[in-house]
Amino acid sequence: MRNIDVNATIDNASFTPFHWKVLFWCSLIIIFDGYDLVIYGVVLPLLMDQWALNPYVAGLLGSSALFGMMFGAMGFGMLSDRLGRKKTILICVVLFSLTTCINGLVTNPWQFGILRFIAGLGIGGVMPNVVSLMSEYSPKRSRSTLVALMFSGYAVGGMMSAGLGIWIVPNYGWQIMFYLAIVPLLLLPLMIKYLPESVAFLMAQDRKEEARALLQKVDPAQQITKQDQLIAPPANVQKAPVLELFRGGRNLSTLMFWTAFFCCLLMVYALGSWLPKLMSAAGYELGSSLMFLMVLNIGAIVGAVGGGWLADRFSLRSVLVSFFLLASASLVSLGYPHPMWLLYSLMAVAGATTIGSQILLYAYVAQYYPANIRSTALGWASGIGRNGAILGPMLGGTLLALALPHQMNFLALAVPGAIATIAIALVGRRQAATDQATDGTRVAADS
Repeated sequence: MRNIDVNATIDNASFTPFHWKVLFWCSLIIIFDGYDLVIYGVVLPLLMDQWALNPYVAGLLGSSALFGMMFGAMGFGMLSDRLGRKKTILICVVLFSLTTCINGLVTNPWQFGILRFIAGLGIGGVMPNVVSLMSEYSPKRSRSTLVALMFSGYAVGGMMSAGLGIWIVPNYGWQIMFYLAIVPLLLLPLMIKYLPESVAFLMAQDRKEEARALLQKVDPAQQITKQDQLIAPPANVQKAPVLELFRGGRNLSTLMFWTAFFCCLLMVYALGSWLPKLMSAAGYELGSSLMFLMVLNIGAIVGAVGGGWLADRFSLRSVLVSFFLLASASLVSLGYPHPMWLLYSLMAVAGATTIGSQILLYAYVAQYYPANIRSTALGWASGIGRNGAILGPMLGGTLLALALPHQMNFLALAVPGAIATIAIALVGRRQAATDQATDGTRVAADS
C-alpha cells in the first residue's frame, strides 16, 4: 500500500490523452461561450432597423447580457464549490444554449433583453468553472499555457460569430445566428460522458474510488490500485467562502485582482465598442469594423498563448505587468497618425495585451487561491470585472460626446492599463510580508 499525494501526482504528470480530452471539452465550451456573447454585435444593425431601436435602447439590450454575466460569474462560481465543477458547467451550458436559441423566436426588444440576461447568467457562470477545471488537471510546468490556450477559444468563438455573420445574416436573417446556439445542447450527452469532475471536489466528497480512477488516467505510469491511499489537503466547504478570499494574508491581493479585472474589462469593451468610431472620427479609413474585430481577436489569441508560454517560464505576475504596460503604450500610440500597416499592428498588440491579459488574469487567480475557494475567487473577480465591461462602452460614448482631441481619447483609454499594472505588481505583497513575519516568529521561538 502506498500513500499517493493527489496534488503532486497532477502537478508532475506527463501530458496524456486524458489531458487532451479535458483541454478539448473545456476549449469547446469556451468557443460556444464566446460565440453566444459576440452574437449581439453581429446582428445589432439589423435589429435596430427591424425594431426601430434608438441607440439608448440598443445599448440597454447589449448591457443585459453583461449584467447577467456579472451575476452568473459570482453566483455559479460559489455554487460550483458546493455542487462540483462538472455539474455547474453543464447547468450553465444548458442555460446559455437554450435561451440563446429561443432568442431567435422573439418578436420585441423586451423579450430579447430578458432572454439575453438569462443567457448572460450561463455565459458568465461557465467561465470561472472551466478555468478551475483546466487548472486543476494541468501539469504544473505547463499550467499557464494550457489555461491560456483553452481560454483563447473565447476569441475563436468571437471570430466564428463574426465570420458566420458575414454570410448568414444578409442571406438568411439574424434569427439563424441564434438558432445555431443549439449545438452545445445537442453535444450535452457527450459532455456528460467525457467531461471529468474535479479530483479536489471528489476527495472533499469522500468519493475516493472515482478520484482514484481519474488519477490513473492523469498519470497511467503510477498504476494506482485500490490498496493505495490517496492524500490531499483538506478542502472544507466554508459557510461564507467569500470571506475566505480575505483571510491568510490575501486581502490586499484579492482587492488588487478585482481592480485589475475591472480595468482590463473596461479597456476590452471600450475598445470593442468604440475603436472604429474613434479612428473614423480621426480621419482613418479602417474598412469594416468586422475586420478590426478579426485583427483584435487574432492578436488576443497570440497574446494569450504566447503570454501563457512566457508565464510558465517566468511568472504570471511579471508577464501581466509587462502586458499591461504594452497595452497602455499601444493605446497611447493609436492616438497619433501612422501608416495603415502600423495601425493594424498596434491594434493586434492592443488585442494581445488587453484581451490576452484578461485570459492570463483568469489563470493567475486560478493558481493563486486554494482549490476549495478557487471557483469562488474566479467568480467574484470576474463578476466585479463585469462592472468594467458595463462601463467600458459608456466611457467610449462619453469620450465621443466630449469631442476631445484624438490623442486625449486614447490617453483616457490607456489610464486603466496603468492602474492594472500597479494592481498586479501589488498582488502577493501582503501575503509575502505575513509569511516573513511568521517565519521570524518561528525563528525567535526556536531560539
